[in-house]
Amino acid sequence: MANSSELGSSSSPHLPSAGGLLSASGLKLATLGLILCVSLAGNVLFAWLILKDRHLHRAPYYLLLDLCLADGLRSLACFPFVMLSVRSGAAWPHGPLSCKVLAFLAVLFCFHAAFLLFCVGVTRYMAIAHHRFYAKRMTGWTCLAVVCMVWTLSMAMAFPPVFDVGTYKFIREEEQCIFEHRYVKANDTLGFMLMLAAVIAATHLVYIKLLFFIHGHRKMKPAQLVPAISQNWTFHGPGATGQAAANWTAGFGRGPTPPTLVGIRQATHSQIKRLLVLEEFKMEKRLCKMFYMITLLFLLLWSPYIVACYLRVFIKASSIPQVYLTTSVWMTFAQAGVNPILCFIFNKELRVFSAEFQLSELLSYIIFLSEAAYIVGA
Repeated sequence: MANSSELGSSSSPHLPSAGGLLSASGLKLATLGLILCVSLAGNVLFAWLILKDRHLHRAPYYLLLDLCLADGLRSLACFPFVMLSVRSGAAWPHGPLSCKVLAFLAVLFCFHAAFLLFCVGVTRYMAIAHHRFYAKRMTGWTCLAVVCMVWTLSMAMAFPPVFDVGTYKFIREEEQCIFEHRYVKANDTLGFMLMLAAVIAATHLVYIKLLFFIHGHRKMKPAQLVPAISQNWTFHGPGATGQAAANWTAGFGRGPTPPTLVGIRQATHSQIKRLLVLEEFKMEKRLCKMFYMITLLFLLLWSPYIVACYLRVFIKASSIPQVYLTTSVWMTFAQAGVNPILCFIFNKELRVFSAEFQLSELLSYIIFLSEAAYIVGA
């Protein structure tokens, strides 16, 4: 979100040829069209999968659903207008009001992703470090409250520049309507960039703290062996093994008959519960890995653009290469389509449910075709 230069600013003294402009515009349109298709297809499919399967109706997937829906809306609302400006020769063909609305949406979706990933990081830490509290309190209504809070904060960050004259503009070098960043002495958007950087840094600090917590609790306590009770070679009690029954059968026992459960130590309710909690802990760790990869990729794809924004703010008359600026802008666009791909790569549950869903859809389609063929044949 950010940048400089006004509409109609002077061009570079070394103008590229017409063929070079056409090939560059064609490449931009092709890549942005691919990003648009992948983003819409992936996010819509992912949202449908979460809503369809009851096993995914849990807190982390509710938050992930909101993230995917926001990315899909960003692709649908912003990317076609960027493609239109590219086709128009890096010019905005509509009025200033529409440009301001489009810039507002772009900034809104950017801050929404940043705030939501921070909240997801906090919930991941609670799921690992305070699992009982998380399982009891993190319900669907709690997720709805978190989502509403995130959208409210994003609106608060994106809405004030609507009233500031000259803040939201069409940036010709980026071919999009977004923040205009100027030198720090005449800058209106430094606070917004600092807030974005602070939220991203705080999110990674939460994951670092979570990593230290997992590292500190990775070792299990040694097993505490309970000694068996012996009455003339008839061992019984919590620590008994199957040898007690064999000793008594062989005639070594002179005391009473061993207890019924001699040699068989059944799992108690607490042990079964402990195993279930261990499985839940492993699942939460897998979800942490998936969400951190989404957060890390958000940082990697937005970092070049944020660096360009800070260069414009703190270095007067800074000249950023056009290739670097265009690449960084298109990397921020790509962030809207990579989340579903990462989810399917790092989440085994989603792959299993997706395969089952595709198989059921295929079977229903085959049944429909067979019934249709039977009706036509009759």
